[in-house]
Amino acid sequence: MSGVSAETALGLIQPKRKITGMSAILLPFSADHSVDWRSYETLLEKTVAAGLVPAVNMDTGYANLIDDATRQRVLSMASQIADSRSDTPFIAGAFVADQPGANFDFAKYMFQMNAIEQAGGVPIVFQSYGLVSGSEQEISARYKQIGDSVDRFLAFELGNMFADFGCIYSIELYQEILKIHSCLGAKHSSLERVAEWQRLQLRNQMRPEFLVLTGNDLAIDMVMYGSDYLLGLSAFAPDLFAARDRFWVKGDERFYELNDKLQYLGCFAFRRPTSAYKHTAAMFLKQRGWIKTDLTHPNSPTRPNSDHEILEQIGLSLGIEMER
Repeated sequence: MSGVSAETALGLIQPKRKITGMSAILLPFSADHSVDWRSYETLLEKTVAAGLVPAVNMDTGYANLIDDATRQRVLSMASQIADSRSDTPFIAGAFVADQPGANFDFAKYMFQMNAIEQAGGVPIVFQSYGLVSGSEQEISARYKQIGDSVDRFLAFELGNMFADFGCIYSIELYQEILKIHSCLGAKHSSLERVAEWQRLQLRNQMRPEFLVLTGNDLAIDMVMYGSDYLLGLSAFAPDLFAARDRFWVKGDERFYELNDKLQYLGCFAFRRPTSAYKHTAAMFLKQRGWIKTDLTHPNSPTRPNSDHEILEQIGLSLGIEMER
């Protein structure tokens, strides 16, 4: 399939479409550098109250840096707080740590995915060196093996600006994943509109119910074109993302102004180094009074203190009462 032009993309716009919003949850830390579980509970509760699907053990929750005990406690909390009435109570990352040159470890993926299913969540398959190695036929076969072993899952294309093991697939490989019945959708984090438009066009032709979950925090208006979302940026303000989504469904022009202000926050938060956005999130959420500190995982990159004043001004522009 050839690239989709901006002109062609205009035909993908779906006014008043109901948007499925999935929001990553930041894992906050206390002053002694332990996980602040009370604040984490607050973030989960606020996300569910906003009507978004919480996504735990994602990059925003330091999926590649936490241990199994932390990961399991996160699942337990998500299971207790998520909306059990929803078809998708919560999403959780199935992450397998490996090294360059490693073989695909199906058993470890199944261990993670079974734990998520037992907690009542839907697993999203993080990439690993082993999963994305070899030919496209080999990668496709691995996804089919996963799909035959679980009731439902989400796939995940992760740009390597987020992680070294990340890989954006060819549209031909994406098409093979789209054919897997148990795969409900795929998060796309290339930060490129054209690649996402291409996936939307293919989805509309082949399998309209398949979720193209934008992970493009630099183009959150992709929901206008038919993408749903699983974003790290929405962790900053799940309440405002939910309001924006309601405006779109109603055809309310306030969608555009709120979207633009949230996008300004996204462009600031996701500047290079991209993975430092988690520190920006912690700063912003602390200023909102939702968490106690703006500390991050010790192995995660940080932002300068000068960001505080800028974030305060962005928050005020969004109508948020910010604390210093």
